[in-house]
Amino acid sequence: MSTVLEMRGGRGPGEMPAGMRNALTLVGVLIAIALFAQAWIVVQARPQDLITGAHGMADIISRAMPPDFAQFIPNLRPVLETIDLAIFGTVFGILLAFPLAILAAKNVTPGLPLYYGARAVIGVTRAVPDLVWALLFVTAVGLGPFPGALALAVHSIGMLGRLFAEVIEDMDMGPVEALTLTGAGRIAVLTHAVIPGVLPSLLGIGLFRFDENLRSSLVLGFVGAGGIGFQLLTAMNLFDYQTVSYLLIVTFVLVACAERASAYLRSLVH
Repeated sequence: MSTVLEMRGGRGPGEMPAGMRNALTLVGVLIAIALFAQAWIVVQARPQDLITGAHGMADIISRAMPPDFAQFIPNLRPVLETIDLAIFGTVFGILLAFPLAILAAKNVTPGLPLYYGARAVIGVTRAVPDLVWALLFVTAVGLGPFPGALALAVHSIGMLGRLFAEVIEDMDMGPVEALTLTGAGRIAVLTHAVIPGVLPSLLGIGLFRFDENLRSSLVLGFVGAGGIGFQLLTAMNLFDYQTVSYLLIVTFVLVACAERASAYLRSLVH
């Protein structure tokens, strides 16, 4: 039938006419162009300034060379702090996000009130940026790595909670239904059907979140949360550009190593 329709220049039932499809495509392209044009205006884009101001960037780069590798020993502790911030935030984020994800998954939640409550907590912790959480915790517990670790943990709850809930909602419900029919309780169903079914995916998501937290921990140092970020801010304020270049190299190496290690571990999990 479809072949006959094509030969006659017709269309199948419910199929949009070619002219209307082309018109909708054109409208979509025009809308995309209009959105980009207004973004260009709002951000006050001036590409020519990059050319006229290139000498300023070249001056800073020249003053940053060579990197001050004598800062290797003094900055070992900040590097360790940066890694530990990511570890703390990821581990506590996973531990707190998983129970919330169980409540926030429609197929396993004990009740709608708990479902909406868990979704609300996940939404709030995800919507507030980790930088804002860090500022709040700095005012509560003072400067240092602890407020940064708390900020990463709270923000990770929202990000991981949503992803965990989606994984649980998409899981195969066969083992859950089989255990339920045998009279198994909620705890037994959770430990013998839900967790084994989603554990590889959850571990993969957790490792990816560690990679993200490592990057975020670098930025949190700018608000006094310790780590390389705080050292980088201090060096910039002192116009010590050779130390800045060294810390940027360390940051690049750290992030690259974390990416490769995280990707390798995710491949083992899956």
